[in-house]
Amino acid sequence: MTTATSLFDLRGRLAVVTGARRGIGLAIAQALADAGADIIGVSAHLEQHSEVGELVAAAGRRFEGVRCDFTDRRAVQELGAELAGRRPDILVNNAGSIRRQPAVDHAPELWDEVLAVNLSSQFLLTQALARPMLDRGSGKVVFTASLLSFQGGINVPGYAASKSGIAGLTRALANEWSPHGVNVNAIAPGYIATDNTQVLRDDPDRSRALLERIPAGKWGRPADLAGAAVFLCSSASDYVHGVVLPVDGGWLGR
Repeated sequence: MTTATSLFDLRGRLAVVTGARRGIGLAIAQALADAGADIIGVSAHLEQHSEVGELVAAAGRRFEGVRCDFTDRRAVQELGAELAGRRPDILVNNAGSIRRQPAVDHAPELWDEVLAVNLSSQFLLTQALARPMLDRGSGKVVFTASLLSFQGGINVPGYAASKSGIAGLTRALANEWSPHGVNVNAIAPGYIATDNTQVLRDDPDRSRALLERIPAGKWGRPADLAGAAVFLCSSASDYVHGVVLPVDGGWLGR
């Protein structure tokens, strides 16, 4: 018998979470472990004894940490081949980079870095891990999109382009893979208190303007993404495909 609780039960599932060392990725990894999933955490700078590993272990689940430079295409492809052999049930593509510079001065190397980390590497990793999911007839893929999947932002042209690309990629993959039992969706965080938004929070004028624009009246926390992540990774979302779900304190509804 299916119950409301069992719909969100991830026991027996293996989840790959990229960008898991801190911030949103850490919060999502912890939430999936709390729901019962074992975790493979991937990050460019994951320590041997990491906070995310400790949190997953505290939830009684297994954790494995893997390092990968997401600007290195060959490294991403090798990681994809290795992880595909593990046949994970869930992939959360959260690794990301942001570089702030006015568009007219935006250095090509910054553009290339952001597009490589935020878009190209995520497609390559998803492509690799989706193969066993499609063979099995089940799987969950969740991308971390952004409010800038809907808007243009200021001084972050590469980031805005990459996150708009993630929204399009989410829909494209959902169109192809939903008939085969693989759900592809995305979460679009609002203004969350992480390292990526530190420069905005440190600017009194910009911070005040943002808070005045958020109906909830406060910055989000990484933990605020937990419920959406568990939902999209669980059986509760089996008929949800191609959605970019905002978790933004009401920003887009304003």
